[in-house]
Formats: sequence, C-alpha cells, structure tokens
Amino acid sequence: MSTPQVVVVMGVAGTGKTTIGPLLAARLGVPYAEGDDFHPQANIAKMSAGTPLTDEDRWPWLDAIGSWAHGRAGLGGVVSSSALKRSYRDRLRAAAPGVVFVHLTGDRALIEDRMAHRQGHFMPTALLDSQFATLQPLEPDEVGVAVDVSGSPEEITQRAMNALTALPEPNP
Repeated sequence: MSTPQVVVVMGVAGTGKTTIGPLLAARLGVPYAEGDDFHPQANIAKMSAGTPLTDEDRWPWLDAIGSWAHGRAGLGGVVSSSALKRSYRDRLRAAAPGVVFVHLTGDRALIEDRMAHRQGHFMPTALLDSQFATLQPLEPDEVGVAVDVSGSPEEITQRAMNALTALPEPNP
C-alpha cells in the first residue's frame, strides 16, 4: 500500500479500534481520527444508557466520518468506526471512494474481557450482543482485511500492516 489511503479500522466494541487505530496511523505516517468523537451527544447518551443505536441514529455519525475521510483523500489517514453493516461501509465508501477497511476480529470471550477491564468508555458490555448480532463481516468485493485481535497491540498492528501491504494497489 504505497499510495496514501484512508483506512477505516472497524469491528465490534472492545476489539481495540481506539488502541490499534493510532498505532496504525503512526506506522503509516498519517493522522488518526477517533470515530467516537464524531458521535452526536444524543448517541453517546443512548449507548451509555445501554440502548443500541438505530440506523437513523448512525447516519449523521457515518456522514461525519465520511466527510473526514473524503477530506483526507490522496493524503491518507486512519479513522475508527464500528462500520458493522455493509450498508454503513457503503455509505462511507460513497463519501470517500477508495477507503480501505481493517476489520479487527476476535473471540467473543476475549473481547468481552477487554471491555470489562477498560476505563472511562461509554459503551457498556451489555451492548456487545447487539454488536455481534449486527455485524456483517467484509464481503469479497469490499477492499479490506480481517485482522485477529489476539496478542499485544504491537502484534495486532504488525498483522494489520502486513495485510495492508499485501493488498493490490488501487486502480486510479
């Protein structure tokens, strides 16, 4: 991946998007944007109360992430977003053609354990079931890679770098 691209680090809550995203951005030499920062306050309040977001709740959030990604086209960047459904990823691609997805995947027990031990995050472990129920993994026609989240953040980041490097260069 020699052309600066915008990478969307995706996955269910607790997979490490906020940890891996900045590490990946540093390795790629591009800026990082935290997807949670694009949420309107109403979304954060809803999730904090243990209520899953609806698609209607997510559209403005996805549009804000897509706008950031569009602004980074040709410059590169890394942004986190759960991007759980194909329709959400399609919306991001519509705003920023050429985005590449890094889907952080892992065993549910590992992810739940990590969520239970993190501090100061609004997403309760109770919403993990709804996240897995909503998740639609990357399809073969989507540009992206799946990366297992077992191991240290450095190991996960290296797996992501290796997978991204193995992707074919995009057509101009």
